[in-house]
Amino acid sequence: MPTNSVTINDTTLRDGEQTAGVAFTPAEKVQIAQALAAAGVGELEVGIPAMGGEEREVVRAIAALKLPARLMVWGRMCDGDLLAASQCGVGLVNLSVPVSDIQIAGKLRRDRAWVLETVRTFVAKALDAGMEVGVGCEDASRADLEFLMKVAETAEYAGARRLRFADTLGVLDPFSTFERIRALRDVTDLEIEIHAHDDLGLATANTLAAVKGGATHLNTTVNGLGERAGNAPLEEAVMALRHLHDIDTGVDSRRLPAISALVARASGRPVPVNKSIVGEAVFTHEAGIHVDGLLKQRANYQGFDPDELGRVHRLVLGKHSGSHGVIRAYAELGILVGELQAQAILTCIRRFAVARKRSPGNEELRQFYWETASRSGAAVDM
Repeated sequence: MPTNSVTINDTTLRDGEQTAGVAFTPAEKVQIAQALAAAGVGELEVGIPAMGGEEREVVRAIAALKLPARLMVWGRMCDGDLLAASQCGVGLVNLSVPVSDIQIAGKLRRDRAWVLETVRTFVAKALDAGMEVGVGCEDASRADLEFLMKVAETAEYAGARRLRFADTLGVLDPFSTFERIRALRDVTDLEIEIHAHDDLGLATANTLAAVKGGATHLNTTVNGLGERAGNAPLEEAVMALRHLHDIDTGVDSRRLPAISALVARASGRPVPVNKSIVGEAVFTHEAGIHVDGLLKQRANYQGFDPDELGRVHRLVLGKHSGSHGVIRAYAELGILVGELQAQAILTCIRRFAVARKRSPGNEELRQFYWETASRSGAAVDM
């Protein structure tokens, strides 16, 4: 059954940092953790302790901050990873194990029985170490569903609190995601966490489908960082859940642009201008039909209010502008332009946009005004 509330477990500091070529400094990791927690993100996956002493030091530094967010660390189901995780002052560990036959045989050289026994063994060991446990099912999207159900039942019986369903290669669509999560929901009372990758551009859609199927926790990353094509972006999950499913994740959306910019700087991965939610140009309008509609009533071309992100609509002039946009732009400059002159100015604007590949600035607009005014004999300042 779908849930009315979900918890975001943001993994920017773990899977996000696994983006090829991305490496955060300790100070950046702390700053990102603080920003996410201050925004109301419920859980943070903050690192991989088995990477070494420096990684454990950063995790301990974040834990010492006593942030208003539950912290999780990641490890494999082996003694060394569990020992490293237990040394970080974090109460929740995700212990990962492959569950698809191709990875069980091809990566581990093991069988299904070994996986089930390993889950039983390491959930018990983690509990003995004083940690709560999430069982991470690597490559769950390619696993046999009946076997995946056995893994869930084994994890629950052993005392785990959560099952992470990882679409490790991003090969699911929303329909199959919904069916798989719903099937798991029918056989277990564990928390179910969706970990969606974006290889086919479906990570956000699959995350929403998982919620509809009964997932309680969602892995996200800021700006969609992560292995290969990345993970479900935090900003997309927050806004889509709010507007499509009336689910409030508890995240302050007005903080999302600043967090996006922070992570972009720290990762060295600029945000595309047309990136949904946080891209610089996503509330910028040029097309004449859209501008005219917005000016008459915002709801004509506004899916949600940019004020939810602390932003505003921006109207610019370019090849696809119309006369209403021109008249409005000149009014903001204190210049009265009539319909005929607006049409003449549009010709100048379109030629400029094609040649320069950008919108004209104020000085260029004034130049177009005087050029067309001298031809028409009209020039009026307001």
